[in-house]
Amino acid sequence: MSSQDDNDERRIGRRTFLQGTTLMAAVSGVASVFGDNGVALPVDTVQPTDRSVFTADTERTDAVFPQSIASGGPTPEGVLLWTRIAPGEYQGGPVAVEVGRDDSFSDPVHRGIVEPEAITADHDHTVTVDLDGKLSPDSEYTYRFIHDGTASRTGRCRTLPDPNTATDSVRFAVLTCQDYQNGYYGAYSHVAEEDVDFLIHLGDFIYESADGQYSSPVSNTYPDRELELPSGHDLAHTRADYRYLYNTYRSDPHLQRALERHTLIAGWDDHEVADNRYWDYDTDSPRLPAHPKGDDPDAATRITAAAITAWVEQIPARIDYEPADEGTPDLHERFRLQRQFRFGDLVTLVLTDERLFRDPPPAFANGDASGRTMLGDDQRQWFLNTIDDDEAQWTVWGNEVLTMPLEMGTGAVGSYLNRDAWDGYRDEYRTIMRRLAQNGTSNFITLTGDLHTAMAGYQRTGYDLFGDNERVGVELMTPAVTSVNLSEIVPGIDEFDQFDITERAVTTLNPHIEFFDSSIWGYSIVEFTEEACTYTVYSVDKSTKESATKRRHKTLRVPDGTTEIEPVEH
Repeated sequence: MSSQDDNDERRIGRRTFLQGTTLMAAVSGVASVFGDNGVALPVDTVQPTDRSVFTADTERTDAVFPQSIASGGPTPEGVLLWTRIAPGEYQGGPVAVEVGRDDSFSDPVHRGIVEPEAITADHDHTVTVDLDGKLSPDSEYTYRFIHDGTASRTGRCRTLPDPNTATDSVRFAVLTCQDYQNGYYGAYSHVAEEDVDFLIHLGDFIYESADGQYSSPVSNTYPDRELELPSGHDLAHTRADYRYLYNTYRSDPHLQRALERHTLIAGWDDHEVADNRYWDYDTDSPRLPAHPKGDDPDAATRITAAAITAWVEQIPARIDYEPADEGTPDLHERFRLQRQFRFGDLVTLVLTDERLFRDPPPAFANGDASGRTMLGDDQRQWFLNTIDDDEAQWTVWGNEVLTMPLEMGTGAVGSYLNRDAWDGYRDEYRTIMRRLAQNGTSNFITLTGDLHTAMAGYQRTGYDLFGDNERVGVELMTPAVTSVNLSEIVPGIDEFDQFDITERAVTTLNPHIEFFDSSIWGYSIVEFTEEACTYTVYSVDKSTKESATKRRHKTLRVPDGTTEIEPVEH
């Protein structure tokens, strides 16, 4: 047995042991960070005693609501509505919420107020209102916030269909990886105009860097996108740092328009906290390998808690949260991001969290060992049970990092590209794929972000050329909005380069991959009908601040009842 295997055995045994031990100092740090006012949970509205709170104009809208509004966390009978009041504009008093059938709000569906006690600096003056139980299934509404005589912009939100009803089609805009310092958000200006039902964001909504650490060394620079964290560090350390990043990212007008127009279903990846983060079961604390404080359990816990707090404040998403006084001590056991969304009888979307519970990646390529986990034992079992029980026509996995193997290069430099993805957790991946095969799961589609690449290929029970490698699903990766792709990392590719990233080279080394392009930025539209899943990639110029050009780059189709990727001519 290798030293890596020995470490895995010790880690697994220690994981079991720690479940019954006294809390470590790092965990006590979590309790202090997540204090009484530490997590901005959604609130209900109450009926106002003064109806004049709904009288408003829009002369100072952007001054009062600088991050505009958003909706998310859809259910069949509600959504979460979000906004932030500029701290200098909030002098107390309620914030009113109005939901209607059109922009006039002449026939209000819901009116209520958020009381001042819920609008505090402790939560960065953000407001998240839960309307679950107050709306009708499969319906679109308008909404706005009002504070002290000023109305926010008007947004549109949508509820889920009743899970027991017949649904003809569902269309998603799928996005990921939007490094503010590496380009403009022209993709969002086009997403705002798309006729889609929901927006899915698969993670890296922000990057924790303020010094261009993740920006391209060879492409355009964007001096008007420079950042300066309140702590003075290059990487985020504090809750104020993460809040600053969200407030800056969400000040972008293109991003605002898209979130005003579409209801968000949000996941996260690593950069919402720190690059390549994972859970260290030996110390029972987060590990942030790229952060200068990431090896210190107490500091890593504080940083992770600060980042999660900011994410919960800024992203309208339904999470399960258990305060420390209810008996759950560990940070990664107190949050449950994973969730399923039912779109009638047509689609079940299963969203997983692949950061809070993951083990460290292997130290070398192909170094995976039995027992290493990305999902954690409980979440993996929930995931498998959810898929087993799914009765919808299409089962869709909202997944953070690439599941398929990806080998790059030739000869001595050939290697698996990213062990931080499922390439580093191949044993657990095989468990999932074999379960799908055993249970005869069909129409299984995985939507993936992270790699800043447009890609489509086949998920199999194995990838050994001489093994029994049954196809069980199709993976569709959406390109980055702005983040560095492989064409920026390895410029000037030609036939003499050993590290060839052309589509032909990649698909030759990886025959399970049908389509690969890491030279574009943009988004994808994924539509599900009774006949097929259709995936369309749009390339959008990230170097232009206004009027960015859009081009349909690729369309592929997976017919119902098959595991076949078919090209669709433009």
